[in-house]
Order: sequence, then structure tokens, then C-alpha cells
Amino acid sequence: MYQKKTAYLGVFAAVAIIFGYVESLFPFFAGIPGIKLGLANLAVLYILEKYTWKEAALVSAIRIVVIGFLFGNMFSILYSLAGAALSLAVMTLMKKRSGFSILGVSVSGGVSHNIGQLIVAALIVENAAFLYYAPVLIISGVITGLLIGLLTREVAKRIPDL
Repeated sequence: MYQKKTAYLGVFAAVAIIFGYVESLFPFFAGIPGIKLGLANLAVLYILEKYTWKEAALVSAIRIVVIGFLFGNMFSILYSLAGAALSLAVMTLMKKRSGFSILGVSVSGGVSHNIGQLIVAALIVENAAFLYYAPVLIISGVITGLLIGLLTREVAKRIPDL
């Protein structure tokens, strides 16, 4: 049983890394730094839905570090880790306490991911002037969270329970 779970987590970590690579090939640029669909989060959301936050955190950390070293830099890793940590915490609370569907959980994750990155940026640059991006990033978090939630829901329908 443990080997099967480890294999599934490895597959989903690899899928998240591949999605991160594919997303780097087709950058979405809306004039605002940091806006992207976040396809790699599909794997993390699926793991959170099927397992626990611990396994989701492991897959998330692996994908962030690998994608960061392959396609980014230390700052991108730092921003991603901050966003992912807050996002995973919020999604876990939403899933446990509120009874939200996977769509609601995903939207909360998309918004909180962007907020986490803004917090780290505020701490690094020690200037809150860039916070005028917040409304756009929150809206983009809702939209991308909804899209990732819809995709994850469809994937979950098609993959048998682990």
C-alpha cells in the first residue's frame, strides 16, 4: 500500500513539473507580473482532494523547487513557496471546515497564493506601493482558481480512487 501511494505521489509530482514546463513555454502576460494559469497546481489540488495536506505539501514543494531551478531563480522559488504555503493552508482549512466544493477550495487557493506572494514582495522590497496590483491579482486568482478547480474536478472523475 505504501509503495502504491509513493508511486502515485511521484507521478503527480512529475505531472506538476511537466505542467510547469509547458506553462513556461506559453507565458501568459497580462501586463501584470506573476499572473499565470498555474497548471501545476492541478496536481497539488488533486492530491489534497484524494489524500491529505501533508502529501499535497510534499508534491507542491517538489514541483516548486524543481521548476524553480529549471526555469526560474531563487526569488521565484521564494515567491512560489510563500504563495503555495499560504494557499495550501487556506485550501486545507476550507476543505475541512467549510464543506466547500473543489471549485471553492481552488478559488480560495488561487486568491491566497497571490496574496502570499504579495506579502513576500512587500517584505523584500520594503515598499507597499506595488500593492495597487492586489485587486488585479485577486481577480486573476479567482479566475485561475476556478479554471484549475474545474480541470481538477474533471480529472478526479476520470481517475479511479487511489
